[in-house]
Amino acid sequence: MTDEGSAERARRARRTILAVDDSRTNLNLLGQRLGNLGYLVVLADKGSDALDLIAGRGFDLVLLDMVMPQLSGLHVLSEIRAAPDTADLPVIMITGRSDPASAVEALAAGADDYVAKPFEFEVLAARIERTLERAARVEALKRVTMSLDARIAARAIELGEVKSELAAARADRTRLIASIQALHDELNQVSRIR
Repeated sequence: MTDEGSAERARRARRTILAVDDSRTNLNLLGQRLGNLGYLVVLADKGSDALDLIAGRGFDLVLLDMVMPQLSGLHVLSEIRAAPDTADLPVIMITGRSDPASAVEALAAGADDYVAKPFEFEVLAARIERTLERAARVEALKRVTMSLDARIAARAIELGEVKSELAAARADRTRLIASIQALHDELNQVSRIR
């Protein structure tokens, strides 16, 4: 194994993928192949189990079979997108349906990508990596945005404090001018009396 290969495995090892498919054979094969690439893979054969797992722990990506009994992959996807904590969780839909309408339906429902079975595993692996990289960039942008929002809020507070200080200084200036004017008027009266 090369140093480059082990570095790639170490980088992927930090990433957790939830694979959801009603076929245990497909799940086991997918789990083994993704595990060999260094991903930590959690398997679920029901949509309801997948939702429970997603609610209980953080995943970096979900591979979701589109057609499953009870809860379809599209229903699971809509639940993922509806929850604020998981709305941005990357999801790749996998299905045996290869018609263009299925792809459009999955993407319209919020899937980040779509793969039709049978697929070449290397293609799926490349799509997973691309989706994870894009998700990492989005997450980095969110952090930058949050940091900027915090800086803007801090500046707004500072600006409010400066405005208050300025208003107080103007009020003091107005009182001083009035006091000087009163002294000036008093001095004029004293001068007239003499």
